[in-house]
Amino acid sequence: MVSEIRKVCVIGAGTMGTGIAAQVANAGDHVLLLDIAGDDANRNGPAERGLERIVKSDPPLLMKPENADRISVGNISDHLGAVSECDWIVEAIVERLDIKRRLYRDLLPNLKEGALVSSNTSTIPISLLMEDMPHELRQRFSITHFFNPVRYMRLLELVEGPDTQPEVMALLADYCDRKLGKGVVRCADTPGFLGNRVGVYAMQKAIHEAMALGIDIEDADAIFGRPMGIPKTGAFGLYDLIGLDLMADVVRSLRSILPQGDPFHEVGAENALVNSQVEKGYTGNKGGKGGFYTRQDGKAMAIDLATGQWRERKKDLPGIAIAGEREGLGALIAGDDRLSEFAWRVLSGILTYSASLVPEVTHSPQDIDDAMKLGYNWIRGPFEMIDEIGTDAFVARLEADGQHVPEFLREAAGEPFYRVNGSSLEVRHWGGEYAPVALPEGAVRFHMLRRTLKPVVENDSASLFHIDGGVRLVEFHSKANALDDKSMEIVMAAAQDPGPGIIVHNDGQHFSAGVNLERFKAFIEAEDWEGIDVFLAGFQDAVEAQLYCNAPVVGAPSGLALGGGFEVLAHCDLVIAHANTVMGLVEAMVGVVPAGGGVKETYLRWFRRTGDWEKAAWNTFNQIGYGKTGSSPDLAAELAYFEPGRDGQVMNRDRLVEASLAALAKSREGYRPRARPEFELAGGEVYAAMRKFLQDGRASGKFLDHDVVVASEIARIVTGGEGAAKAQVGERDMYRYEREAFLRLARTPETLARIAGMLSGKPVRN
Repeated sequence: MVSEIRKVCVIGAGTMGTGIAAQVANAGDHVLLLDIAGDDANRNGPAERGLERIVKSDPPLLMKPENADRISVGNISDHLGAVSECDWIVEAIVERLDIKRRLYRDLLPNLKEGALVSSNTSTIPISLLMEDMPHELRQRFSITHFFNPVRYMRLLELVEGPDTQPEVMALLADYCDRKLGKGVVRCADTPGFLGNRVGVYAMQKAIHEAMALGIDIEDADAIFGRPMGIPKTGAFGLYDLIGLDLMADVVRSLRSILPQGDPFHEVGAENALVNSQVEKGYTGNKGGKGGFYTRQDGKAMAIDLATGQWRERKKDLPGIAIAGEREGLGALIAGDDRLSEFAWRVLSGILTYSASLVPEVTHSPQDIDDAMKLGYNWIRGPFEMIDEIGTDAFVARLEADGQHVPEFLREAAGEPFYRVNGSSLEVRHWGGEYAPVALPEGAVRFHMLRRTLKPVVENDSASLFHIDGGVRLVEFHSKANALDDKSMEIVMAAAQDPGPGIIVHNDGQHFSAGVNLERFKAFIEAEDWEGIDVFLAGFQDAVEAQLYCNAPVVGAPSGLALGGGFEVLAHCDLVIAHANTVMGLVEAMVGVVPAGGGVKETYLRWFRRTGDWEKAAWNTFNQIGYGKTGSSPDLAAELAYFEPGRDGQVMNRDRLVEASLAALAKSREGYRPRARPEFELAGGEVYAAMRKFLQDGRASGKFLDHDVVVASEIARIVTGGEGAAKAQVGERDMYRYEREAFLRLARTPETLARIAGMLSGKPVRN
């Protein structure tokens, strides 16, 4: 067996194959992408078109465009011999057993000694794939089931065959964890494995019950969404996102491979409405016409489940969804109306179905929870949901309703599936035994770790913990991690007593997309200008205290780190970012300027790169004015939001804490906060040139009126404004200029309109 994976061959340049190839290239390794031969004029055409889709993908599959240089293409008729250079061959071709077996036979004489081979299949059992395979290949064969889009979906289901060597599984698990950034879940060779078996059942259950009870699709999606800790698309919206035709095929596939008597068959029958929509071309978002939702004559429309006709889409969320998101699952299932009945039927169906898979599919409920959190972006897994309801309360209600109670659930009644035992979080396995939650060595999921910790200070928006060696960890946990004065209270508390160092990190979907716009909207509508200034000054004081405290500070973001969220990172000594982190200052889009030190820090970074304050002023003006962001640390580095020589990144977000602790330990040696910088304002001539640029852009239609007003304020901060001389100013002056510019913009009706539009989901350009 090969000792390490350095070059990979992906066979199949479709959606999954190109996604896998792109992620291997992102990891820094070379990829050979093969597909069937094209016509005589271009035999590599199918693979070349796959590479072109990678390069043009949106959202981007590549973390930076240059990563495409690591991908070479070919075809299996002419270039199969090239796999002899590869350590791992991933088959991602059509789901036909005969075609896959033929490929494996052709591969065998070309394989490098000890090379690993795996299939990306999700529907064909590994026992069938290996049925007529030579023993030498059976030992190195597995299923590696990735989820789409591969760059962004964290789950990898890893399935071994009866002869697969343990060393093969260990090497693949480690490579996919550390290099490809995946949360690896070991699955038994059962139909649908874990993610799709539960995830597709959950979608089908929601759609089935909505139709049975006559629930409007907007209400169904609002309930089967954020209140349950599931992405806001719900079921009907997710069908549109994936494609009604593709989902219909997935359902048919699962229906064909799941045993008779499986509850999936109760909700997975052919759906006349889905088939009708597909026949009429309403295949979902990809087709441009919509699926269950669409737009007609500028109006948002939704399908009426009873009539199959379009009607105007409802705007207001049902009260049960609002209560559920605020108060938890209990509020969803407490009522006796139709919507509460829908919530109970869906939730109880998903949770009992999940429990019924133990021990057939796995002995540990953590595997199922991880599959749903990593593969479907659920905030909580099914067994974590049961714990929230209470196992005894849940079983009692199932029994009162006459519903079947799976044995694993019945034996756990009165006991949680997860419990804290000393400093360890444990999970209940089949048979009633508890064992520590299973994670690879060095991996940390803070939402699990925090259950074993007691906050030193906490409020509704953030908490401060002491972790390894007394290191302080600041966690934001407000809705969407929007920052407010309470968030900054915790930042300040950490800065005032930093111990051996501070990590700013959370395990939310996004680190923080910025300050709480609802709060600013309320300030503006009340004309409370002093309140705005006090809030901004408090924010600035907190990030300044963080930057100049007497211990190193590491920001450890994942997801979005925008606006105020990025400003917190900008005032850390260094950043250890997940490789998918999006960074930038986007305040101009809502009619304001960064006022938490964002302009100041961007200006300073560009000066340090260029050595020229005027160039720094122009770079700052342009990128903040346009609201530019970097969709990966590599791209953020091009905007000076990320410093490769100082900052670091990891492919797996489960390793952010580990890498941050290591960075802190290294930074503590002789640590001194940075010297307070002096700034030079670029002066009135530069301001006049920036104003001319804006006026010319407005005249040509590139900019709207308020774009010019906002960008002029950015220009004023870095130049001093009209007629200003070049002048040396201090850091506190730069903070003040930001606040003053923010307040001038906040007083304009155009800014209020932009903020209100962003909050309503209908961004305003004015």
